[in-house]
Amino acid sequence: MEAEPPLYRVAGAAGAQGDEDRLGVPDGSGAPLDELVGAYPNYNEEEEERRYYRRKRLGVLKNVLAASTGGMLTYGVYLGLLQMQLILHYDETYREVKYGNMGLPDIDNKMLMGINVTPIAALLYTPVLIRFFGTKWMMFLAVGIYALFVSTNYWERYYTLVPSAVALGMAIVPLWASMGNYITRMAQKYYEYSHYKERDEQGPQQRPPRGSHAPYLLVFQAIFYSFFHLSFACAQLPMIYFLNHYLYDLNHTLYNVQSCGTNSQGILSGFNKTVLRTLPRSGNLIVVESVLMAVAFLAMLLVLGLCGAAYRPTEEIDLRSVGWGNIFQLPFKHVRDFRLRHLVPFFIYSGFEVLFACTGLALGYGVCSVGLERLAYLLVAYSLGASASSILGLLGLWLPRPVPLVAGAGLHLLLTLGLFFWAPAPRVLQHIWILYVAAVLWGVGSALNKTGLSTLLGILYEDKERQDFIFTIYHWWQAVAIFTVYLGSSLPMKAKLAVLLLTLGGGGAPPPEAPRPPRPGGTGRECCPTTCPRRASGAAGGCWRGPRPGSARAPRRPQCWCRCARCAGSRRCSTRCGPAAWLGDTRVTSVSQVANVTPLTRMWCIQL
Repeated sequence: MEAEPPLYRVAGAAGAQGDEDRLGVPDGSGAPLDELVGAYPNYNEEEEERRYYRRKRLGVLKNVLAASTGGMLTYGVYLGLLQMQLILHYDETYREVKYGNMGLPDIDNKMLMGINVTPIAALLYTPVLIRFFGTKWMMFLAVGIYALFVSTNYWERYYTLVPSAVALGMAIVPLWASMGNYITRMAQKYYEYSHYKERDEQGPQQRPPRGSHAPYLLVFQAIFYSFFHLSFACAQLPMIYFLNHYLYDLNHTLYNVQSCGTNSQGILSGFNKTVLRTLPRSGNLIVVESVLMAVAFLAMLLVLGLCGAAYRPTEEIDLRSVGWGNIFQLPFKHVRDFRLRHLVPFFIYSGFEVLFACTGLALGYGVCSVGLERLAYLLVAYSLGASASSILGLLGLWLPRPVPLVAGAGLHLLLTLGLFFWAPAPRVLQHIWILYVAAVLWGVGSALNKTGLSTLLGILYEDKERQDFIFTIYHWWQAVAIFTVYLGSSLPMKAKLAVLLLTLGGGGAPPPEAPRPPRPGGTGRECCPTTCPRRASGAAGGCWRGPRPGSARAPRRPQCWCRCARCAGSRRCSTRCGPAAWLGDTRVTSVSQVANVTPLTRMWCIQL
């Protein structure tokens, strides 16, 4: 028998048609080595590099869209479920038929307490959790806790609702701090991938110019908040397509309501205790909760599968290398930053205004006058106005950075003054268009407030070592404001509006004077001995005796303080790198250390 020809060609063996393949390249043992392992003849290194960084930039855009969509779905599910749950539990007939004497109002009060009170302690653990898990995994963990809260509503009992509400309260500030940090990091990475040639010329250790990522940050924050504000509209879908079919009209629910708007007291005083015409079937409730649970699970998958890491592994190690004790302490030190102290009223107002939109404007002015069945449409108007107006944050590309923030505060100031003198009549629909206009305009102000604050923080504090601390402080103050609103829910509407006006007034007050380093005196150059490393190095600038700048206590030992060479004799440069740079002073003990310190670093030496 003849041997069958081999199925695969033997490497190095010449074929029957000769020693050349179809491309004309010699095959077999005589083939040149360069043709086999050499460079691709049409390889263009610059083109391949351009394509590589283009893929990187598309990956950053994918991360921003995935994080924005995940946040929108998470909060849409959370707010929609909470709203439907509170309306159902408010109805007396529903409570008696479904749960008997289980004490459902008390469970709801403790659940709201867990959601609103627990974030007060977030300043203690949020930076530690973000540094321990990483930014992306902290987002995933927080979204998972929101999904856990949704799942506990299948079995509404004290031991399911209250613990999940406490866990949810613990996850609020970490979620928002990690998301703010994540969007800022994506803007910085997009700048790196867009200007990779400049980075190669300057070297990998050279930092980009200050504020270079600001245009990308403005765009990314506008995208993020456009998606997030849609969550208020998504939260109304269960109300519109399910719960509205079971509600009484306004003539029944508002029968005992006497005053609305600025004359109202608490939340819906005199509102009817029965709001449901018929009780929804348990099977229908399970279907709605299952859909919400599926959407929450989808948000988890989006964050897990589509969001890339915010930092490289080596950067994660560097961020943890400062020590867990320092990570715990640094948020409290950053609270004293004079720029953050000036922004604190805006932080607090950011929490006030979103709660006022959902409770004061929507309930005290909307539901109180036009009925519960129109609550969903008022919040949809607020949501769409805020989502569309988030694009106005891009005005920061052409105008000064604080303009969107100040414009949002000014718009809310005018609306608050108008609401202060308006008391709509109950059960009257002629003024419903005013409510819709007020809801849309309030959404415009909210969008300008949120985008303006987030972009301003991302630009002022662009060092990756500080971003998670800064966003933690921002959202912690928001949590404090939300807790204050929870405590003062029974106050008259005029008192709530007065608090809003006072907070806006505090934000518009002139900023505190920035601390300035002391200037060298006429005889200051003689205070330092010749062993001072600053004088020994021949650096420009003066030395003077006295306490450390920013300290009110006198030194225990004679000290001399040296200004940096770049700032000596230049007041403008000193103003730029002076006020906050004292937080990063470097102690110099030998002349050899002077060369290792950047010119912008304040240095101080102890008299030898």
